[in-house]
Amino acid sequence: MNKYEAMVIVRPDLSDEDKKTLFKQIDEAVTKNGGQISSSGVWAERRKFYFPINKFMEGIYYLAAFSAPSPAIKEIRNIYKLNENILRVLFTRME
Repeated sequence: MNKYEAMVIVRPDLSDEDKKTLFKQIDEAVTKNGGQISSSGVWAERRKFYFPINKFMEGIYYLAAFSAPSPAIKEIRNIYKLNENILRVLFTRME
């Protein structure tokens, strides 16, 4: 299993309850595909973008560090794409 970090940019207009539910879904997508979350949390509450993403000029950044098999990343990315509250995702493989 490889170690990864996922930086997820979330819509800024979500309520606190919706944010908690979404962050739980982000973590569950990793665990359902054979991964283990080592740490996760809000990296930045609201940050401005240099250009609009889906008509939003700011977003909430959520960082998750986890270990997972390589084929699971494709499945996790597909799950994140289906969620309309997630604006962008960046996966980074850690050494």
